[in-house]
This record gives sequence, C-alpha cells and structure tokens, in this order.
Amino acid sequence: MNDQSEANQFLKSRRARIEPEQVGLPRGKDRRVPGLRRGEAAALAGVSVEYYARLERGGIGGASTAVLDGLANALLMNEAERAHLYRLASRAGTGPAARHAGKPTPGWRPSPSIQWMLDSMESSVAMIGNGRTDLLAWNALGGNLMDEMLATATTPTPNFARFIFLEPVARRFYPDWDAIARVNVAQLRTEAGRDPHDKALHDLVGELSTRSDHFRSLWSKHDVWQNDSGAKRFHHHLVGDLTLHFNGLDIVGSAAVQLTVLTAEPGSPDHDTLQLLRSAGADRHPTRDQSGTRL
Repeated sequence: MNDQSEANQFLKSRRARIEPEQVGLPRGKDRRVPGLRRGEAAALAGVSVEYYARLERGGIGGASTAVLDGLANALLMNEAERAHLYRLASRAGTGPAARHAGKPTPGWRPSPSIQWMLDSMESSVAMIGNGRTDLLAWNALGGNLMDEMLATATTPTPNFARFIFLEPVARRFYPDWDAIARVNVAQLRTEAGRDPHDKALHDLVGELSTRSDHFRSLWSKHDVWQNDSGAKRFHHHLVGDLTLHFNGLDIVGSAAVQLTVLTAEPGSPDHDTLQLLRSAGADRHPTRDQSGTRL
C-alpha cells in the first residue's frame, strides 16, 4: 500500500464517481470517461490544473488545509472520506504525524475488567473488534450470534472479512450480504489509511484479493467508512430472522479498537428472538479472548 499510489487512486476514484450535473456543469458531447475532467475538478477546488494534476499523482504531502478542504468540497467527500484524505496527506508529509504513522500498532487484548464488563451485558450482544475487522473479545450472546463465524475461523483470531467473503454460510447469515460486504471492505480501506504498514492487514487484503473476485472488485473502489449506528438483519440457524440495532463506541486509548453493542427494542419480536438465542445458544461457545483462552 504505497502512500503515493493510495492517494492517487483515492482521488481518481472520487473524481470518477461525480457526474458534471451534480456540480452544476454541462455534460457536453465528448466525454469519453466517467466523472469530472481534471480541469473541472481543479476549477471547483480553486487550484490550477497543473497543481491539481500533481495532487492527484499523489503529491499531497505539502498541501495546506485550505487546499485539502477545496479538494474535499470539489469532490463532494463525506466526513469519512475527508478524514481519509487528511490522513493520506499527513502520511505523505514530513512532520511528526507522518513519522509516527509508520510505527507498528501493538496487538490489543481485553483486560479482565473489560471482559467482566462484556460478560455483565447479558441481554445484548457485545463484541470488540479492530480496524482489520478481527473479533478480539465478546460476551456469551455475542458468541451465540456469531457461532458460525467462530466455528469456521481458520486463524486464532476470528475475522469478519474472512467470514463474509470466504464462508458460503455468510450469505445466508447476512440477508443484506452485498451491503455488509461493501461496509466491511470500506472498514479495511479506512484502516489501511490509518495504519498502512500493518503487515497483518497487508496479508489479509492479499489473501482476500486472491481468493475472492468480489472482494478485489470492492477494494478497487477505494471507499472508506465512518463509525455510525444503524440496524442489521441476520438469519441465524438456531432462531431465524432478527433485526438488531447497533452502536459503536471507541475504546479510549486504543486506536481503531471499538466496542459494538447490538440490541433490540424491549418487548419487540426481535427482543424476544434475541432472548431465545440467549437460551438456545447457552454453553455452545464459551467466552474467549483473542488468544483462545477460556475466560
């Protein structure tokens, strides 16, 4: 994941997705490629065509905040995309932030008190993951929900991306599999922008690109992801369909490590199904940390 190449491909992909009508420009008759022309993007960003070309070639390390803001506005970037652009620019520079970006991130393990907290959440699914979409810790109900992923994991640390793209059962488990797959790849792309020298991430992307055409296609889009909340649908082999609302909470002091809690409205059919899963899956998958140690 070369820094210049990453910036180049990201900016080109953002420009290619914007139709001229979206920014008040005429389409004309001689457009041979999708999206804006470089000259149009440069004019919208308030820079010369020559400077824009340099930026798009990956030379964003010395760009000012005003220039980066102009790029983000011209290319209609959302907050996640803006943050990714600023990370790429920081990495390409020579300041302290850029020098720090190359340092490896130490592995994260749940402390006993964090595991106690997870285990105390008996009526909700609680899981902790990282930017590579590794599942690092979970409570009993989380183990029940994700029992097929845990059972099919081929590495000591279960990984959502491997499950989604390499295990056929995932397409049944996630009724909205296409949307889930897009978000998962965007999470990995975001993590690549945050920690481009993560060997485990390089290995994961390489493995998935080799084994899944769909992953490789989504990876080439350079989409990124922003922490949010929402709802996910599941079809569990023990209890059938259920829809759970999720919220993500960052773990203070641990970069890209997040607690996700999935719940259902009390008294709703989904809440009843979730509690049925709690009973149906009891003792099937004991709570473990990322090393496989029973807790």
